[in-house]
Amino acid sequence: MNFVPRRLRRLPALLLPLLLATALAGCGGNSSKDSSSSSGDTLHGITVSGDPGKEPTVKWNGKLDVSKTSTTVVNEGSGDEVADGDQVSANIWIGDGYTQKKSYSTYDTGHQAETVKAGDNLSPVFKDAILGQKVGSRVAVTATAKDAFGASGNPQLGISNGDSVLIVVDLMSKTQVLDGPQGKAQKAPAWAPKLVESGDKVTGLDFKGTPKPDGKLSAATLIQGTGATVAKGQTITVNYLGQVYGAAKPFDESYSGEPASFAIGVGQVVTGWDKTLVGQKVGSRVMLKIPPAEGYGAQGNSQAGIKGTDTLYFVVDILSAS
Repeated sequence: MNFVPRRLRRLPALLLPLLLATALAGCGGNSSKDSSSSSGDTLHGITVSGDPGKEPTVKWNGKLDVSKTSTTVVNEGSGDEVADGDQVSANIWIGDGYTQKKSYSTYDTGHQAETVKAGDNLSPVFKDAILGQKVGSRVAVTATAKDAFGASGNPQLGISNGDSVLIVVDLMSKTQVLDGPQGKAQKAPAWAPKLVESGDKVTGLDFKGTPKPDGKLSAATLIQGTGATVAKGQTITVNYLGQVYGAAKPFDESYSGEPASFAIGVGQVVTGWDKTLVGQKVGSRVMLKIPPAEGYGAQGNSQAGIKGTDTLYFVVDILSAS
């Protein structure tokens, strides 16, 4: 149950099948990469203009008819190439090739650039548009809706499985994501439960001998990272495990899957995270003790089995901040 990512990172549902690696694993047709800066045949006469970092202006050439995924570098940036494992901030514009209308844009009010981990786990629709491209580039992708979204298309965007799509990706910045915490180990405080580990992964918390919660929000650095200090409003990538005080097993964790990314200090997470993770250093492992008032309140969260009186304990590894 990936409860915490859904709560911590309020990713628009329409982008879940686009950007998460597991959603499109094995989906998509053949991809042909064109590194030229002109519209050319791969864009089927479509003109994409404007500067990367601002919403593109798109002029269609009638209904877009495609049978395979093609990638075109519209504007080549001057930054470093995106390498496997890099965390990329990208603005995304999506148009329906059947109606020739915009379906979604991170440039719209209320949306923000998406954070994507570059690598072979990206869907074919996005792999050539991100991996190996230079920061600052604008890359356009033409594809069938089935290749972009799966067999059902994307009804949330009004895109049927028989439609085609134009996707414009602006690569804004990149950050290297650590494989795990890096720094000097610190002595854990008396209130902190012991970590249960298997290899380099945290699998649970052992509350034997841990005093009862005192109702206070607390944070302890178990490993002091040596990276940059996390600032309010940054997007951070973390591995984490959360467990209710006294519980035998966690209610959620990311160590067995992919790290989670979300903005910190701006209300996208429970207040206990916002108040304690801003100011920490990248590379740190932090233990959090979060009373109900700083977590899910008196209502708790029945989906995760959290009551309104439960104190939450988290171990959080801060892997990047950008």
